[in-house]
Amino acid sequence: MAKTPDNPADPFKKALAEATKVLADTTTLNVTYTVDPSGTSGDTMRLPQVTRRMARDEVLLARGTADALALRVKFHDTATHARFAPEGDMARAIYESMETARCEAMGARVMPGTASNIDHKIAEDAIKKGYPGITQQTDAPLPEAAGYFVRHAATGRDLPMGADRVLELWNDFIEGQAGATFDDLQDKLSDQTEFARFARRVIEDLGYGDQLGDDPDYDEDTDDEAEDQDEQEQDEEEGQDQAEDDDESGASPEQEQEQQQDDTEAQVSMDDLADEDMGDEAEMPEADAPLDPPPPPPASEADPNYAVYHGEQDEEIMAEDLAEPAELERLRAYLDQQLEPLKGAVGRLANKLQRRLQAQQNRSWEFDREEGILDAGRLARVVANPTTPLSFKVEKDTEFRDTVVTLLLDNSGSMRGRPISIAAICADVLARTLERCDVKVEVLGFTTRAWKGGQAREKWLADGRPQGPGRLNDLRHIVYKSADAPMRRTRTNLGLMMKEGLLKENIDGEALEWAHRRLTGRYEARKILMVISDGAPVDDSTLSVNPANYLEKHLRDVIAMVERKKMVELLAIGIGHDVTRYYDRAVTITDVEQLAGAMTEQLAALFDSDPRARARVMGMRKAS
Repeated sequence: MAKTPDNPADPFKKALAEATKVLADTTTLNVTYTVDPSGTSGDTMRLPQVTRRMARDEVLLARGTADALALRVKFHDTATHARFAPEGDMARAIYESMETARCEAMGARVMPGTASNIDHKIAEDAIKKGYPGITQQTDAPLPEAAGYFVRHAATGRDLPMGADRVLELWNDFIEGQAGATFDDLQDKLSDQTEFARFARRVIEDLGYGDQLGDDPDYDEDTDDEAEDQDEQEQDEEEGQDQAEDDDESGASPEQEQEQQQDDTEAQVSMDDLADEDMGDEAEMPEADAPLDPPPPPPASEADPNYAVYHGEQDEEIMAEDLAEPAELERLRAYLDQQLEPLKGAVGRLANKLQRRLQAQQNRSWEFDREEGILDAGRLARVVANPTTPLSFKVEKDTEFRDTVVTLLLDNSGSMRGRPISIAAICADVLARTLERCDVKVEVLGFTTRAWKGGQAREKWLADGRPQGPGRLNDLRHIVYKSADAPMRRTRTNLGLMMKEGLLKENIDGEALEWAHRRLTGRYEARKILMVISDGAPVDDSTLSVNPANYLEKHLRDVIAMVERKKMVELLAIGIGHDVTRYYDRAVTITDVEQLAGAMTEQLAALFDSDPRARARVMGMRKAS
């Protein structure tokens, strides 16, 4: 009897990986599933994570992404693409989008099933970017529209919801400016070089010719002509020299033949002698000497000197893969029961946060509209002149659609009990509250896989305990809720924090760097990272063989890197521990019951339009 796999999604993942290799026409491709942004790096392809539940949306997204990336590998040549790539940002974005559409259209020609799979990926991306609800051309990116135009013209397929809205807003412009050029599209698809030239003509038609840079065809033709001319002149000079030599020598043809034969024999003898003198050195020219392998990348971008002794057992894992669905339901019920008395207070704070956010979303008006709310301030004009039409006003929404918030929770053993319970319920309520205000939220946790070192320490002991090994434990980074997953699907995951044996040690620096890396890969314009911790980084196995401030120094270096890049807004809440010595914007609470209020005030302050109110809250060093 066959053994049932531990994860029901594993057979699907394996089948999809094999199919992707076949579609990409390569056997060296390494397919992985991760919550990081999808893409291809070298021989590694990253696909969206598929959980054990195998929800229909995530399965279709994984298949569509796999097909799109595989077709890119199969039909795309990087050198050709780089040769014709424009210099300007907008022109390059249009060029990239059109090339992606070409590869997918080529796949639809030979394998029609890929087109429907990729439709799901396009629809998912369009929904994430808010395309279905846009009404203005300025909200629809022209590069996306150009790619959609190529896909529609090449395959004749209708675009998925959201993508069709982008194309609709730009279709007349593209048709009017480049419609004649697109008549040759079908003949250009199968040849990437010809399509690259075609894409450059389209970019020029659309008004971005000044961003194309030098014409690679012109440079190549000019170089070839110059080279041919130089060769021709050289041949002519050699011919003249040879003629002069013949005239001066006056030798007969028989004498010339004998002289050439003698010269050839002498040359062969000299070559043999040189080979004998050089010996084995003649067998391998210097150019064929093996190159040294490139040095491995540093373990930390923030501190090149930070070391990890053995990181092969580190894991980034979805919460649902650490427990069965029935266990997650039981743990979630236990969490709800334990915090029943606190729910009312947390709920009131969440409502307060929502009111503050919604008050800012509807804080401006558009006047002199033909319909809406009657503008009482302009009724005097009607009284003075009854023929004047009534004036109306409409609230203008300033949505936070372009914002994502990450809650990074310390899952160390010192958080066990009430602190981790309140952190879990607060993350749950805040995620649902922000979701109602169109703010994306992800919830992450960090701990280690073992106490006082895991397999990393075992390997260090087996290697003879070398000095200065660096981090000596196996990391466990947990994704409780990804930013694009709705809270209703991930609600039970937060119950995992109640699981016995989950909470171990905390290595804050690498966890913060991981969360920052995930955020910078997001498409939202504004990114916020909130860290909730109850102490300094602690891992006994690492600190016992490294300097006492090894992990603390790395945390400071990572914080400095995040602040220096200014791509993410960073703030922290310390539970019974002064985190203000690490983070510039931080709050320290002495009682875990204050956590909900501190989290709410901190997040509300980030969205506050009044800079004085924002500075007042963000400058707090201790919660009252």
